[in-house]
Amino acid sequence: MQLAFDPDVEEFRAEFAAFLDEHTPSASDTLERPRSVSHMPQWARDWQRLLFDNGWLLPAQPPEFGGRNASVLQTFVHAEELSRRRIYHSFNPQGVNIVAASLITFGSDEQKHQWAVPVLKGERTASLGMSEPSAGSDLASLRTRAVRDGDEFVVNGQKVWTSGAHDADFLLTFVRTDPDAPKHKGISVLLIPTDLPGVVRRPFADICGQGEENKDFNEVFFTDVRVPAENLVGPLNGGWGVANGSLGHERTMMWLGFADRIANSIADFHPTNALERDQLATTIMDYQALRLLGSVGIAKAARGEVDVASVSIPKLLGAEAEMHALRHALEAAGPDGLVHPATSGPYAHMNLDHYFASWFERYARSFSGTIAGGTSEIQRNIIAQQVLGLPRR
Repeated sequence: MQLAFDPDVEEFRAEFAAFLDEHTPSASDTLERPRSVSHMPQWARDWQRLLFDNGWLLPAQPPEFGGRNASVLQTFVHAEELSRRRIYHSFNPQGVNIVAASLITFGSDEQKHQWAVPVLKGERTASLGMSEPSAGSDLASLRTRAVRDGDEFVVNGQKVWTSGAHDADFLLTFVRTDPDAPKHKGISVLLIPTDLPGVVRRPFADICGQGEENKDFNEVFFTDVRVPAENLVGPLNGGWGVANGSLGHERTMMWLGFADRIANSIADFHPTNALERDQLATTIMDYQALRLLGSVGIAKAARGEVDVASVSIPKLLGAEAEMHALRHALEAAGPDGLVHPATSGPYAHMNLDHYFASWFERYARSFSGTIAGGTSEIQRNIIAQQVLGLPRR
């Protein structure tokens, strides 16, 4: 199989690569590190605004949303160039790729310009309020309530695993507005500023035991929080469709990130015996399979074809393959894997993972890939039912 792009796509790639060569900040300009995925130092805001103003932030969007109406294949090579260099286009990735993208799809014109555009320009940051203690993979089981009271909704409940919430200006929050409806049909979406009375955010440590200044996960509590009714995104009780769209934004080309990190582990892993060479060979085969599956999905998308197989299968393979590759590398490194840096390169300073450098930290964080964007168990169920046609139990 020969994988190649048309000349217009390669011209698009070359133009973006030249932009990155000229404008990517240097290490000396990026000394202040982000504390979370919703904390952006001034240099990160400036970098994102530069991308926005030049149409390189979300290239598939029109210029008013930081893009240039790029095709599917042009959007792919844009993501590929960022991945090759280990560069983030935004240090509030959830805010840009999920929250703002969802508002562009489902929000009113006023919401797009009042909420989405400031996020895209790096002026505000946002997080996603989905998961709850009893509603992780099963989002439809969420219990956070929003009751209409005149021109406001009164919100009570709790979210958890809310990445960057303590640094975010607002949350795209999924709430239950009709407790008597079937659980998929009683959900709505609200934009909730985090400085409203009754909103409490509590960051907590993760498996890598980061310092006090670098926590990312949060519990978020809502106690009689009064939210303007105009902050409702999409139709009342129509949040399930918004949720599927939001997860779709999260899963789009997610496999490319897995492929890039697996490629990095291949480059950094130096086997010393037959077992390690066999493990490396397995990782290389997984990487090649992932690239081919992902390329098939991109080709289908370019033809206007959308199917579950092109999303769920690469996502599942990528998440599991990355975890296994990093486990093999950590085992081979032995005690050195706890402390020795495992990431490097000229653009390391432009990556959020810059300070998660040891093999242990990379391996520990790989588990999140089996959860974010839909757990591996959920992906297996989707593949079983919608691809293989197996019955529900």
